[in-house]
Amino acid sequence: MIKYRLFIIGLLLLRFIPGSSQESAKQAAQKKAFENMVDAHLSYSIPVVNVNFVKDNLEKLVILDTRELHEYEISHIPKARHIGFDKFDIKSLPTDITKDKQIVVYCSIGYRSEKIGEKLKDAGYTKVYNLYGSIFDWANNGLPLIDKNNKATQQIHGYNKKWSSWITNPKLKVRVD
Repeated sequence: MIKYRLFIIGLLLLRFIPGSSQESAKQAAQKKAFENMVDAHLSYSIPVVNVNFVKDNLEKLVILDTRELHEYEISHIPKARHIGFDKFDIKSLPTDITKDKQIVVYCSIGYRSEKIGEKLKDAGYTKVYNLYGSIFDWANNGLPLIDKNNKATQQIHGYNKKWSSWITNPKLKVRVD
């Protein structure tokens, strides 16, 4: 009975420790707001996968970064290949990316990559997936980023000032140049 009372007192005291439950409630609210924003921008025309799926299968997947080159050079997901968005041409895809390969596309939050995924699908690529939340979700989950020299980095391109507010990992330096 004494152990039970001490457990209850401990739980009650946790409410008064700065940052404990308040932090997690804030993080949960931020995560939900991010998910709502992503959901509002995607049409789900391309199936989505989450960051854990990509992390766990990184070596088996073809990862395509659909952001612009200056975004990619600041940081990208390891193993990602840059294909861009504005000037994307299906004919310029490397020949080793065959139509039966498992491909994951990503951008900042998933909108641009979904549009490129649609082009890949229309061209006959059969296993195309969009990374839900894209590089922002990857980075917010503390997963590794590399720069143009394949070196680990703590920098990320935030697309613009408005969108960069969705990068919540305090360890990252956000750039919007």
